Amino acid sequence: MHKKHNIAERLAQRLKEARKSKGLSLEAMAKLSGVSRSMLSQIERGQSSPTVATLWSLTQALRVDFAGLLDDQTASRSIREILRANRTPTIDSQGEGCRIRILSPPAQAGRLEVYEISFTADAALLPHQSGCHEDLTVLEGSLEVVSGDETEQVFEGDTIRYAADCPHQIRAIGLSAKAILIVHGS
Repeated sequence: MHKKHNIAERLAQRLKEARKSKGLSLEAMAKLSGVSRSMLSQIERGQSSPTVATLWSLTQALRVDFAGLLDDQTASRSIREILRANRTPTIDSQGEGCRIRILSPPAQAGRLEVYEISFTADAALLPHQSGCHEDLTVLEGSLEVVSGDETEQVFEGDTIRYAADCPHQIRAIGLSAKAILIVHGS
């Protein structure tokens, strides 16, 4: 019985937190979910346990994970992962003068990829797959970015956004440069 009580309390608390984090009043939540305001209030105070159908309606309206509302690990762990510097996947492209640290999780490949790129003198990254665009922020030095027929120089602190579904290239100007590259898939 004690465990059942804890689950009901956790569910009530998480539903209320999710509603408030979306900036919704009980009235607005009732309109979005189709669950009456009085029932919502009773659920959030732990005075009523929702049916599976009611819970489904609430999670859909809040756009939250159904199972995550009850999972002990989800609530207690805000930090999902730490990728230590010495364990970050790295590609050394000696022939092109680049060192690429892969910062995004493998599951994001093709959708949203994040890289830290270190360039040596006159090093260049060549074009890759079409159907995406890139955001590049220069951390150190300066770079030349070519996208299609356009060429721009960017300097430390600058961010450039450009089409990557056409021939494009990033080249270091000077002795070295470092940048963060975000590739948005199509």
